[in-house]
Amino acid sequence: MDRRTFLQASLGAGLIGASGGLAAPAIAQGAAKKTLKFVPQANLANFDPIWGTQYVVRNAAALVWDTLYGVDEKLQPQRQMIESEEVSDDGLVWTFKLRSGMKFHDGEPVTAKDAVASMVRWSARDPMGLMIRGVQNEIVAVDDLTFRWSLKKPYPKMLLALGKNNAPCSFVMPERIAKTDPFTQIKEYVGSGPMKFMAKEWVPGAIAVFEKFGDYKSREEPSSWLAGSKRMMLDRIEWVIMPDPATALAALQNGEIDWWENPISDLVPVLQGAADVAVDIADPLGNVGAFRMNHLFPPFDKVEVRKAVLTAMNQEDYMRAIVGSDDALWKPMPGFFTPGTQFYTEQGGDILKMKNLDAAKKLLEKAGYDGTPVSCVVAQDQPITKAQGDVTADLLRRMGMTVDFVATDWGTVGARRASKKPPKEGGWNMFHTWHAGADCLSPAGYNALRANGEKAWFGWPSSPKTEEGITAWFEAADLEAEKAALAKTNAAAVDDVVYGVTGFFLSYQAWRKNVTGVRKGPLPFFWDVTKEA
Repeated sequence: MDRRTFLQASLGAGLIGASGGLAAPAIAQGAAKKTLKFVPQANLANFDPIWGTQYVVRNAAALVWDTLYGVDEKLQPQRQMIESEEVSDDGLVWTFKLRSGMKFHDGEPVTAKDAVASMVRWSARDPMGLMIRGVQNEIVAVDDLTFRWSLKKPYPKMLLALGKNNAPCSFVMPERIAKTDPFTQIKEYVGSGPMKFMAKEWVPGAIAVFEKFGDYKSREEPSSWLAGSKRMMLDRIEWVIMPDPATALAALQNGEIDWWENPISDLVPVLQGAADVAVDIADPLGNVGAFRMNHLFPPFDKVEVRKAVLTAMNQEDYMRAIVGSDDALWKPMPGFFTPGTQFYTEQGGDILKMKNLDAAKKLLEKAGYDGTPVSCVVAQDQPITKAQGDVTADLLRRMGMTVDFVATDWGTVGARRASKKPPKEGGWNMFHTWHAGADCLSPAGYNALRANGEKAWFGWPSSPKTEEGITAWFEAADLEAEKAALAKTNAAAVDDVVYGVTGFFLSYQAWRKNVTGVRKGPLPFFWDVTKEA
C-alpha cells in the first residue's frame, strides 16, 4: 500500500486526530509562552550554509547569520549589514561600509575583516560569487568597518549577488570560522543574526534549538523577506523533526506544535477542517520539481540517454505524486523559468510534452545503453523527493533500464550528491530535489541552471550554449534583449538536458491560529511572528 492510500485509509477509519488510535508524539511543552515549535521540511543534518545548498540549512541559517544585503518581496536587494556603498564611475571599485555596533553571538564586534573572509568563502561556492571571482582584482579590509572589492570588469548585479535569497547566501561569519575551507563543513555556529544556535541542544534527526540574541541590531525599515527589520517576538524556536506526516498532523491538531512548514496535500483537507488551525499556500511563486542526472558517469554522460528520459517523462505523474488530485496546485512546465513571470518561455521545450515511452526506448537503444545500473538516491523522509523518486524508478524500469534504488534520508542525499566518485564507489547517477520558484525567475542565483562543467551544481552539466545564453542575459541592455537571451538559454538547456524539469507545483503551510505574523515567501520568516498563550 502506498503513502497516499495508507493516509486516506487511516483518515477514513478515524485513526488520526482526537478520536483515533494514533498516539500523539510526546513533545515536551516549553515553559515560556514565547517558545514556538516548528516542524521544518526536513532534518537539519548539517549546518553549514556555504558548504551546501539545501533549503532546510539556508532557512535555519537565516536565523543565525545575517547578510550584507537582503532581497525584499519585490526581489530588490536592500542594505542589511551595510550602512553605505559607493561604486566608481567605471564600475570597477565597490567600497562598502558596515553598520557600526553590530555584534556576533560571542560578543565580538562585526568587522570588515569578518565580511571579507566570509565573502571569500561564499564566492568559492556560489555561482554568482564565482562570476565575481572571475573578474576581481582583490577584496580587502580598509579599516574596521570598510572593505573594498576591486574588479577588472564591471559586475552590475553585485548587490543582487550579495542579497539574493537562494543558497548559498552571503552570510557573514567571524573571520576565524569563515577561513574554514569552503569544501569542508564548519564546526562552530556563531553569527550576528537575530537568533543564536544552541549547539548543545542540537540532536540531528530530533531537534534543533534557537534562542533570541538580545544584542541583535535590527534595522528600522519595515520587514520584507530578508530585508528590513528582523524583530524577534519569540524567545525560543524549537525545530522538531517529524518525517512522518501523520505524526505531524496529530501534533498540530493537538497543539503540541505550532507551525508545520510543508504539510502534504493529502492532509490539507483535514487541517482546513480543524477549528484551531490556519492553512495557506506557502509561496505563490511555487516550486520547480527537478530530476538531476550525473553527467560525469554512464549512462547519463550521454545526452541521448538523458533525452530518452525527457521523452518518456510525464510531468503529470510527478505532480500528482506530489500534490494529489487538486489541479489548481500544479502546472506542466516545458522550460526552466517560473511560469507566469516575465522570463517564462517554452522555446525548445517540446520534448517535455512528448510522454512517449516507445520513442524513449528507441532512443535508449540507439544510444547503446548496455544495462548499466542507475543509482537512484532517493530521500524517504522528504515527501517531495520520495514522491518523485518513486515515479522515476518506475519510469526507468519501464524504459528498460536497470535501477539501483537507494532509499535514504535527505541529509545523506545532501552529502552524497556532492561526491564526484563513480556510483559504485559511493557516488550517484540521479537524485531528486526542487527549487523555489523565486530562485528560477532568471539566471541570477539560479544555481541549478548553470552548465559550466566542474563549476556547475550537482550533476556537473556542461552546455556551452546554455552558458552563452546566461552570459548574454547578464550583459543585456534592456528587457527585450534579456528575454531573447533566455529563450535561447531555455532551448539550449533542454537540448543538452541540464536537468529534467518534473513540473511546477504549489505547496501549503499550516499553523495554529494563536500564532500570528506568518507570511508567504520562499522560506519561513520568523521575524514579527508572535504566539499567544
